[in-house]
Amino acid sequence: MFIGAKVAIFNGTATNFKLFFAFRISKASQVKMRSFVVVNMSIQVSNISKDYGSQRALNDISFTLHPGEVVGFLGPNGAGKSTMMKILTTYLPASQGTALVNGFDSSKNAREVRQSVGYLPEHNPLYVDMYVREYLSFQAEVYDISKTQVENVIARTGLTHEAHKLIKQLSKGYRQRVGLASALLHDPEVLILDEPTTGLDPNQLIEIRELIKKIGTEAGKTVLLSTHIMQEVEAICDRVIIINNGSIVLDKKLKELKSGQQQIVEVEFDYRVETVALQQLPHVVKVENPGGHFVYNLYFSTDTDMRGKVFDFAHDNGLKILQLHQKNTTLEKLFTELTTQK
Repeated sequence: MFIGAKVAIFNGTATNFKLFFAFRISKASQVKMRSFVVVNMSIQVSNISKDYGSQRALNDISFTLHPGEVVGFLGPNGAGKSTMMKILTTYLPASQGTALVNGFDSSKNAREVRQSVGYLPEHNPLYVDMYVREYLSFQAEVYDISKTQVENVIARTGLTHEAHKLIKQLSKGYRQRVGLASALLHDPEVLILDEPTTGLDPNQLIEIRELIKKIGTEAGKTVLLSTHIMQEVEAICDRVIIINNGSIVLDKKLKELKSGQQQIVEVEFDYRVETVALQQLPHVVKVENPGGHFVYNLYFSTDTDMRGKVFDFAHDNGLKILQLHQKNTTLEKLFTELTTQK
């Protein structure tokens, strides 16, 4: 059986280079290789570091991803996201540490790793002068995959009505769908997507997000997704890993993040109130009076909606409330705080 995974294609005005990792493994050999590997995690990264000369791009990175998880991999430009993804896809060697994909070491068992990974790089490399079905059929021939699977991924990625078109005639959103279809052709257990929604308009964003979420939740695949868009993580992901200057600064389930967020209530009274008085409210951890007038930000360390308590405070003290609303610490704010720390 001919199995392979495309790791990178470089297209440009001066360069037209396509790099494939393809190899032949018999079905019996695959069974034999997997028989001694106990796979509890789709991805296990242990103490990975990567140096480019004197510059350290990754510094002792460790994390695990389980089957069916959709994980957002966040960080500012130059944080090390793409480097980590290239190590996982065997495109770059690590300087230190180990990276296992479905139980196989990316440095020692590169063929087996590529077999179970679908990779969509940041700049989606496509042969734009080919038709959609023609391009995917070409990929399938390289992988020795049936035409039935080509039609399956075309339908699955919503390309049925575009399959007869040249790729260069497609919108950016549909080109991303072609890239995803290509990554899914060999039915990988792990998908690694490097900023798959870059440059898409709002409608295209929604379509691609829904497609990625569907792949992760319904197909049970493990998805590692890098992005700069916080709303995207909140819409698609179960968990978020934030990396800064080559180190992980946060690794948490989104539910845990949301439940641990401070509740902020902004209230405007008709009269000035002493901060000390507001600090007597239950669960208050901080009181701000940013404008110096009658507007206050009250920070509470509880998930319980505290607006009723603020209303009772106003009533008991003969105050009128001119406005009252609840705010929450956003993932975007948390990202900023974590990636601007020295």
